Amino acid sequence: MKLGRSLPAPAPDLGLLVARLLVGTVLIAHGWQKFATYTLDGTAQSFEAMGVPAAQTAATFAALVELAGGALLVLGLLTPVAAALVVVDMIGAFWFAHRGAGVFVDQGGWELVAVVSAIAIALAVAGPGRASIDHAIGGRARAEA
Repeated sequence: MKLGRSLPAPAPDLGLLVARLLVGTVLIAHGWQKFATYTLDGTAQSFEAMGVPAAQTAATFAALVELAGGALLVLGLLTPVAAALVVVDMIGAFWFAHRGAGVFVDQGGWELVAVVSAIAIALAVAGPGRASIDHAIGGRARAEA
């Protein structure tokens, strides 16, 4: 294989699937944590302490986007919408919780939100790949047209 050439057909789809599964699982875990461990009220109190406007609404938005958006990414369903909402959520997390703490997550930094955002942007641009519900639905719609 020469440099600059595309990988064989299954490789990009496998890479997109792995990216969706990994980032989706991380998002599901964080969303579930906001609902079950911290509770929405506890998350809202934390958001309020960070200066997040409309903290209760923001907490609900973040928890839903992370839980449901993560599940949608795992499934490869409504991928561009889910990915865009994840990016919005991560921008809020960066701005209100992590921007002043440097890069490293162990110091409260922004590395996790940056990586999640980068993967979400890549999925929004590249699509979910062939191993996805979006592809199955889109492929069927193209065949019927």
